[in-house]
Amino acid sequence: MNPINRLGGRRLNLKNRLEEPEESLPRRHRPDYWLVIIVVILLVIGLVVIYSIGTALGLANNVSNNFYINRQLLAIALSVVAFLAASKIPLVWWKKYYKLIIAAATVATLIAIAMPVNPQYPAHRWVRLGSLSFQSVELVTFAVVIWLAKFLSDRIKNKQLSNTRKAFLPLVVALVVMGAVIAGVQSDLGSIGVILGIMTICIFVAGMPLKKIVTVSVLIAIVGILAISLTPYRRARLESFLHPSSNCLTSGYQSCQALIAVGSGGLLGLGLGRSVQAYGYLPESANDSIFAIYSEKFGFIGDMVLIGLFVALFTRIKRIAVQAPNNFTKLLSVGILTWLSIQAVINIGAMIGLLPLKGITLPLISYGGTSMLFVMLAIGILFQISRYTSYVQLNRNDSGDKQKERLNDDHTDRGRLRRAYNATPSGRP
Repeated sequence: MNPINRLGGRRLNLKNRLEEPEESLPRRHRPDYWLVIIVVILLVIGLVVIYSIGTALGLANNVSNNFYINRQLLAIALSVVAFLAASKIPLVWWKKYYKLIIAAATVATLIAIAMPVNPQYPAHRWVRLGSLSFQSVELVTFAVVIWLAKFLSDRIKNKQLSNTRKAFLPLVVALVVMGAVIAGVQSDLGSIGVILGIMTICIFVAGMPLKKIVTVSVLIAIVGILAISLTPYRRARLESFLHPSSNCLTSGYQSCQALIAVGSGGLLGLGLGRSVQAYGYLPESANDSIFAIYSEKFGFIGDMVLIGLFVALFTRIKRIAVQAPNNFTKLLSVGILTWLSIQAVINIGAMIGLLPLKGITLPLISYGGTSMLFVMLAIGILFQISRYTSYVQLNRNDSGDKQKERLNDDHTDRGRLRRAYNATPSGRP
């Protein structure tokens, strides 16, 4: 089963494409500029929120009022450079040099583990160089997305996706190693949960047998329960999630303050410059808790607008995934879509009390250079993929065989493509 079989609710036969070299792409055409427009709007919203609480953050951390907004502007500038670079790099490069990305992620993780911890954040998660810091797990997540797309597309091409030794066991071993390092050594259960979600969705979309997916999911659930029950601070966090009002002064403090911030916003919000929770009440107000601050300022209506923007972003990415030219780019798009959507769901869900707190940032909104850099790098890859997407036109009156022939011939919808591009299956960029 090919990736598109489980994506978009439509079964497409990619046999002809699998017989072609992966480097063979449709003729280059106009990219998806709506993707960029939505991303820019989200970046501006994040900047507005961070600027509006700059005074509160400055007082709390003994820095100038413009410290955080200046750092965020610098992070966005670097991220834009990363986006532009990724949007120009040939797609085959990511597949050809994925080992370099894995090596860089491994080295960054080892350096983070070896470095002394910051008393304020007692975990081996950051590579620190003076006032600058780099969170290694963001690079690991990016590397996992690239590697999964390469690994699964190769197994599909060689018809080995159902082979336990060549497809299933390598994934299990990789997950065990990452779980031991990230959740065990670095105490970052939230990030390994995001990586697990990426792997699960990608192997499902790729067409791996459901029996194997369910088996591993059950084993992971058991390990997760043990990891939570045997670790006091994780157990306390779960208890505070289940009974937030009974732990508002201890383990549930952040959850309670987040709910207060969300509730204070009401329908239309308190407005810019009128935040109360940012003045020392809500921890990590610019990072993990930024959605609660946003809710306090813009209210329920603002929340619906922001969630609508994320839904629009994810819809554009799904569109790119469905129309991507080959299995590698399809799985790469699916991995990025899963990565960003899981982080958004976890962050927003935690702030409104639907999920436990996991220290996951809100993509494109939260303060932080590392997350911003790799998210924009991933979006740059999506933008490049969107240059080579192809449409498939189905005729409901055709028989099954004729529909299959149309799909294999990769016919396009001329009305939707007018003035956009002239795609040919054998065209070269």
